[in-house]
Amino acid sequence: MISSYVSTFLISMVPLIELRGAIPYAVHAGIPAYQAIIIAVVGNMIPVPFIYLFARRILEWGKDKPVIGGFFTWCIKKGEKASKALHSDGRGVFIALALFVGIPLPGTGAWTGVLGASFLNLGFKKSTAAVLSGVLLAGAIMTIVSLCFASAFTAFVG
Repeated sequence: MISSYVSTFLISMVPLIELRGAIPYAVHAGIPAYQAIIIAVVGNMIPVPFIYLFARRILEWGKDKPVIGGFFTWCIKKGEKASKALHSDGRGVFIALALFVGIPLPGTGAWTGVLGASFLNLGFKKSTAAVLSGVLLAGAIMTIVSLCFASAFTAFVG
C-alpha cells in the first residue's frame, strides 16, 4: 500500500500528467479520497517554486546562445509585452491563472501556469497562490470525477 502512496506522489510531480493523473490512479489503487488529494496537491506543488525561480533565468542565460537564442529572446520579448498589458488589472490575472491551472484540460496545470507566470514577471507570492488555488480546484474536480467513475464502474461490473 505504501508504494501506491509514493506512486501517487511521484505521478503528481510529472509535467502534463500532474494531479490530473495522480488522483485517478490513487482512487483506483484504493487510497481514500482525502488522502489522495492531499498527497497529489503536495506533490504537484513541490516543483512550482523551482520552475518560477529558474525559468526566467534560463531564458536570460540562453538568449545569446547560437541555436536557442532567437527563440529565448522571442519568449522574453513576448513575456514583457504581455506583462505590461496584464499588470493593469491585478485581480483578473490572479483569477485567470487560477482557472487556467484549475480546469483539468490537456496542457493546463501547475507546470504550465507557473511557467507562464514566470515569463510574465508576475510576483512569486501571487503566482504561487494562484497556482495553489488552481491545483486545489483541479484536485476537487478530479476527485469527484474519479469517485463517480469508480462508483459507476463498480455498479456496472459488480
